[in-house]
Amino acid sequence: MQDYRKLQVWEKAHALVLAVYEATRAFPKDELYGLTSQLRRCSSSIPSNIVEGCGRSSNAELAKFLHYALGSANELEYQLLLSRDLGFLSPENIRSSLRTPLKSSGCCPGSSQSSGPHAELMRDAKLQTVNCKL
Repeated sequence: MQDYRKLQVWEKAHALVLAVYEATRAFPKDELYGLTSQLRRCSSSIPSNIVEGCGRSSNAELAKFLHYALGSANELEYQLLLSRDLGFLSPENIRSSLRTPLKSSGCCPGSSQSSGPHAELMRDAKLQTVNCKL
C-alpha cells in the first residue's frame, strides 16, 4: 500500500478535476446530464483509480488501476475535443486551464526521476500528458 497523497501524479490529477469542474460551470444547462456530467465523471475517475490502486496490496493490482486511470485520461481527452468542437470550450481555455501533465517521471515525491517499484509501475502504465494538441 502507498499513500496516494504523496504522489505528484495524484496531485496533478486532482488539480485537473478541479479545473474540469470550473470549466464546465459555464456549459449550457441542457448539457448538465450529458457532456458536463461525462467530463466530470471521467476526470474524477483518473485520481480515483490512482487512489484505489495505491490501496491495493500488490504492485500488479496498482498497475491495473494505473491503466484504468490512463483509459480515463484518454476518455477525457476526447470529451475535451468534443467540447471544443461544440463551442463549449475554446482552444485557449483547454490549453491554459485543462492541460495537466500526468507524466510517469516525477510522479513520486522528492525526485523528477523517481526509482523504485511504484515509479516503474507508473512508467509501465504510460500515464501521459492530457494534451488536446489544439
